[in-house]
Amino acid sequence: MAELEGLEFGKSDFVLLDEVTMEQFMDNLKLSRFEKGRIYTYIGEVVVSVNPYREMDIYGKDTIDAYRGRELYENPPHLYAVSDAAYKAMKRRAKDTCIVISGESGAGKTEASKHIMQYIAAITNPSQKAEVESVKNVLLKSNCVLEAFGNAKTNRNDNSSRFGKYMDINFNFNGDPTGGHINNYLLEKSRVVQQHEGERNFHSFYQLLRGGSEEMLKSCHLHNDPALYLYTREGSATSNNDRMNHKAVMSALDAIGFLPEEIRSINQILASILHLGNVSFASDGENIKILGLDSVKHISELTATDPDSVSKSLLFRTVATGGGEVIEKGHTEQDACFGRNAFAKALYERLFGWIVSRINGIIEVKDYNPVLHGKNTVIGVLDIYGFEIFDSNSFEQFCINYCNEKLQQLFIELILQQEQDEYQREGITWQHIDYFNNQIIVGLVEQQHKGIISILDEACLTVGNVTDTVCLESMNTKLAQHPHYTSRKFNPSDKSMDFQKHFRIRHYAGDVTYSVDGFLEKNKDLLFQDFKRLMYNSTNPVLKEMWPDGQLSITEVTKRPLTAATLFKNSIVALVDKLACKEPYYVRCIKPNEMKSPVLFDDARCEHQVAYLGLLENVMVRRAGFAYRQLYARFLQRYKMTCEYTWPNHLMSSDREAVEAIITQHGFHDDVAYGHTKLFVRTPRSLFTLEQERAALLPILVLFLQKVWRGALARLRCRRMRAIYTIMGCYKRYKVKAHFWEVERRFANVRTMADYGRSVQWPTPPAALASFHRITNTWWARQIVKNIPPSDMLEVRAKVAALTSLSGERKDWGVGRAWERDYLSNVRTSKQKDFLFYSQHTVVNRFNKSTDRALLITDQFVYKLEPRKQFKVLKRVPLDLFTGLSVTSGVDQMAVLHTSSHDDVLMCLQPGELCPNQDRVGELVGVLVDHFSRSVPDLSGFTPSLSGSIFS
Repeated sequence: MAELEGLEFGKSDFVLLDEVTMEQFMDNLKLSRFEKGRIYTYIGEVVVSVNPYREMDIYGKDTIDAYRGRELYENPPHLYAVSDAAYKAMKRRAKDTCIVISGESGAGKTEASKHIMQYIAAITNPSQKAEVESVKNVLLKSNCVLEAFGNAKTNRNDNSSRFGKYMDINFNFNGDPTGGHINNYLLEKSRVVQQHEGERNFHSFYQLLRGGSEEMLKSCHLHNDPALYLYTREGSATSNNDRMNHKAVMSALDAIGFLPEEIRSINQILASILHLGNVSFASDGENIKILGLDSVKHISELTATDPDSVSKSLLFRTVATGGGEVIEKGHTEQDACFGRNAFAKALYERLFGWIVSRINGIIEVKDYNPVLHGKNTVIGVLDIYGFEIFDSNSFEQFCINYCNEKLQQLFIELILQQEQDEYQREGITWQHIDYFNNQIIVGLVEQQHKGIISILDEACLTVGNVTDTVCLESMNTKLAQHPHYTSRKFNPSDKSMDFQKHFRIRHYAGDVTYSVDGFLEKNKDLLFQDFKRLMYNSTNPVLKEMWPDGQLSITEVTKRPLTAATLFKNSIVALVDKLACKEPYYVRCIKPNEMKSPVLFDDARCEHQVAYLGLLENVMVRRAGFAYRQLYARFLQRYKMTCEYTWPNHLMSSDREAVEAIITQHGFHDDVAYGHTKLFVRTPRSLFTLEQERAALLPILVLFLQKVWRGALARLRCRRMRAIYTIMGCYKRYKVKAHFWEVERRFANVRTMADYGRSVQWPTPPAALASFHRITNTWWARQIVKNIPPSDMLEVRAKVAALTSLSGERKDWGVGRAWERDYLSNVRTSKQKDFLFYSQHTVVNRFNKSTDRALLITDQFVYKLEPRKQFKVLKRVPLDLFTGLSVTSGVDQMAVLHTSSHDDVLMCLQPGELCPNQDRVGELVGVLVDHFSRSVPDLSGFTPSLSGSIFS
């Protein structure tokens, strides 16, 4: 947060003055503020800005961060504070706002508008979205371009806006800029062809000449000396960093999105205007001619037109007679110069208008859907020419000062009149404050049939030789009784005005004397149709686009165009209507001196500005009034969570009583007043306290709402899951029943079938009946097995054990023959009872020597017998010492009995070639596995294995 100002800096808000007098106001403005480097002071929410005429280090990132999201009175007065207030009002209340910057020429309006734009750009788009950054970049860069083409050096201001600019910035519901639109008003195009002594033409011409590259200047047939061209000769001695500014403008045009060919066309049009100023004429008897055709050739080349057509347009005028006949009327030397200057002014005006429309085409919001994107809100920034009083005031000053009268009228209506009217309407006790209402001056200028603009239009429409003097006489006749109009005719002793030349208007800012010379010509804004057709027929698409009215032929009847004054009046009325529907914030700029000095403070001049800006009346209204007012319903909606009696809904008889409960709970009853429909809060501090408490409660409320919503979602999911499980249960039961019905249908007669239904295809069971199918398969097997004789069951079990152990890896293992077990029955003795396997075999020792032996396996021992010695027992090994049996996958009869002492026995059960179905290996495996599976269920002590090698 920025440091708050001490008492040595005076009152930061003029509302806090001890007495509201001009003396105290000026003392605070000069001694306590300006001289101590404090250029900003408040009048409530109005910022009074004094031009410091020097760079000040109060606009950096740290300052922006200090004012971001803060209330007005939390920090010292600053443009950023009012910018943030306008932005918060737009974002919080979804209300369109505008910032009106006013003051006379040289008071710092243009700089103020740039700082406001920079602040809004800095505080928006924290997520750095590319499309939003692009919009912000175009909005900021457009200032640089419009300054170059619309600003000029005057005797009062080195960077004076010679046009009015109103920019609407569109924001989405997140508060990020999504686009904008620029309106321009009354470009001072007469400056293109003539400037006052000590002043310059528009910056763009000097920037082109002094900053353009040699290649570009050569292509435009230009030299870098402005003194060589009539239209820039007056200001050629001064430079406003033209070279550096030209680079910035070219960079801005490129960043905004202008195409290279468009930028080239802009330079060519500027060059054409400069060459046009150097075209001169000479009279040759009845005709005139162009002196030196080089400039004409250059203009033709740069505008992509025919040289003969350019010369013809400068020397002749095509006229259609009443009978439809087309004739060419030659110009006089005076008419030719007038036509040349009119053409130059029109070229520049069309160029400036095209640049503005091109920028609008880039930044305007396209395809905005409020349903999808939320409400589109707007902040408007108005930077328009200030009140002007020169030594010689012409038509341009008349229009500019009329515009300032309209804006002053809006200020009076919104800040003074409407505020007092609202207090009376709401029944608030109020002491009326007198102020000057300038409606009488506005009426003098714009009143229908009686105003000055109507008199000018009438003179322009009158057939015959109507001069500026005749028009002045008409004004003297019709406005003789008006208290704010006078001329030398009514004040013969006032030698500051000339007879038949001057008239004077008592503006709210002071008396201004206007010279009528050129009023009618400038009001008609006449441009010969020949020039329009010439530009429309250009092969340059940019130029052709600027002159759509050139497609009309000379014989086509067109409606008489509106005069310049009427067009300007209509645009200003539309601007005021646009501003009136927004919530206004004001920046009132004051020019401290005429010398552009950072230390001088001209008391008389500043006092005059304070008076005509109505700042003293503004202080009085603000002191007596209320800073904030809101409808009871909307106030309650925003702050009801700060009071236990109104959250979430109140039970009182009206919203007003609920609002009173909120105010009473917070102890603000001395700082508010209750109207018929609105609550009025006197100081912003009370409102800020409510905002702070609301901001602290919002996270709690959000968490509460999230909890409630999550609970509702959980209950909804639970109900859905219950419904899902109910449906799943019903469906599973149906599937089970359907399966049983199908099984019953298919196996209805299996008991009478020979194979007990082995050939019947089982239906695919549902997942829930997988175990049931295993049980039914066991039943089917039981039905088969129970018919086997008990004497054969031992062999069946052995074959099943062999099948399980060999797993189909051994092709022939004797399954198709009867397993005898006893293959030496002819020599059996009484000692050989309850054996498992009894067979002759060949034993191979470690030295690969083989010997015939007999193998007897009982349920306890394994015997090795000598068949040649009446089967004498050579060795007896307990059966539980054997840990495994290995056989091969081939047809051989090799087998290995493994012991825990690794004293394995390798044997061949039947040497030589076997007869079909005589394999005994399978029988040996089945007998042993069956025995061990019944005596040792987990088979942990005996493991049969099979491989292609007998040693595996």
